Formats: sequence, C-alpha cells, structure tokens
Amino acid sequence: STDLTSTVGYDSIIQHLNDGRKNCKEFEDFLKERAIIEEKYGKELINLSKKKPCGQTELKYVHNAVCVLLLWIDNVGQGHIQLAQTLREEAKKMEEFREKQKLHRKKIELIMEAIHKNRNVQYKKTMEVKQTCCCFLPCGLTRRRGCSQALPHFPSLSRFWQLFVKLAQTKSALEDSDRSYQQSVTTLEKVREEWQKEHIKACEFFETQECDRISYVRNALWLHVNQLSLGCVQNDEKYEEIRKSLEMCSIEKDVDFFVNLRKTGSLAPAPVVYENYYNTQRNVTPARSPVPVPISR
Repeated sequence: STDLTSTVGYDSIIQHLNDGRKNCKEFEDFLKERAIIEEKYGKELINLSKKKPCGQTELKYVHNAVCVLLLWIDNVGQGHIQLAQTLREEAKKMEEFREKQKLHRKKIELIMEAIHKNRNVQYKKTMEVKQTCCCFLPCGLTRRRGCSQALPHFPSLSRFWQLFVKLAQTKSALEDSDRSYQQSVTTLEKVREEWQKEHIKACEFFETQECDRISYVRNALWLHVNQLSLGCVQNDEKYEEIRKSLEMCSIEKDVDFFVNLRKTGSLAPAPVVYENYYNTQRNVTPARSPVPVPISR
C-alpha cells in the first residue's frame, strides 16, 4: 500500500497462511476419522471370521477353502487395523508439521508487530513535529494556520522592538522545530527502510512456508492414496489365495471323500430269493386226526 502505516497487504498474507493452517487441520481430522472407521471395520471383520459359524460341516476341499477364507478375512481385518494405525501416525506428523510452522511463523510475526508499532509511532511523531513547525511560521510574513488576518501596522518604536524580539524568538523556535522535523524525517526514513527490509524478509519466509505447506499436503495426499492402493493390492492378494483354494475344489473328489469316510462295507446285500412256502406245504400229506366219538346223552 502507498500508505506507510497501512498493513492491508501484510494482513492479507497472514490471513492466507491462517487459512492454509486451517486446511492442514481439516486434513488431519480427516485422517483421524478415517482411522476410526478403518479400525472399527477391521475389528468387525476379525469378529466375523472368529465368531460366525461358516461351513463347519463341509468336507475335504470345500472345508479347506472355507478355512482359508476365514483365515484371510481375519488377515484383512488385521490389515485395516494396521492401516488405521498408519493413518494416525500420518495425522500426528501433519499436526507436528503444522505446529512447527506456527512456531516459526510466530517469531516473524512478533518482529513484524514490533516494527509496525515503531514505524507508526515514528510516523505520528514526525507528523506532529511537522504540524508544529508549520504553526511557527512568522506572522506578518505569512499567516499562521488558524490566523484569520495578518499583523496590524506597528504603532510605535517600542512596539516594534517587542515584535522584533518576538519575531526573533519565533524564528529561533521555527529553526528548532525545523531541525527537529528534519531529524524526525531522517529517523522515519531509517525506520521505513528497516520496516521495508524486514517486510521483504517476512514475505520471503512466508512464501517459503507456503511452498513447504503445499508440498507437504500434496505429498500427504499422494501417500494416503498409495496407502489405500496398497491396502487394495494386499486385499486382492489375500482374495487370490481364496480363489486358488477354490480352484482346488473338486465335486467328484469331495463326493468320493464323503463316500470313503462314511462307507459301511464294500459288498452290496445279496439278492432276496423267492421261496414258495405254499406249494411246499400242500404237497405234504397231513396226519389223520381221530374221529370224534359222539357223546351219548
């Protein structure tokens, strides 16, 4: 800004840096929330693999495939828990980076705050001295600020000498004020040069911090995506183990295994032969039964 005492540009930079710090905090909170979700999901998978019955009565190859499935579901759950821990570590690193930048920036801000205060005080003092110097301009040669008219004509010699002495005093005061004004301007110029130098250094420092922050956030996002991608690759490898175990499944072999496990013998029951018991009994002569003797009355 062309206004020496203005901090509008500096304030804009500080606001942008605060927004960047806020963005880092938001991503940090995002990682923490994602870690909670991953940990909860991992624990649920582990509980599912251990507590939920699944294919307990299957035999041989299908049973093996189910066991591999449960084993790798447990491993996937462990992987999600590990990912949750990794995300928490990344969030911690983000927090440390953010606080480190804040600490370093605070030092520069304190320097700039002090130099802004010194600049404004010196500027105000210089303007006050300038105002005083302008008010000491000799009346009669020019009008004072606030004077509505010039001095009247001298009525007598005595009055003339009084005015002459007053003029000399005013001239002396004017010279002192002008000298003070010049010194104040010189001091202000030194302060301005120092402020401008420190302002440039501060801007360069802030630019470096902003570049570091953008680079850090970009790398953090890249790393996060790689972590998720790695998790997917690891999960796919585990699922591939399940697919391999399923490829080994054979319907015929499982049926054969069941038959061999539960078989009761190698021979089938003999055929049932018909035996004609009726004809056999008819051809046999029955024994004569005694003739009943009538009973006399």
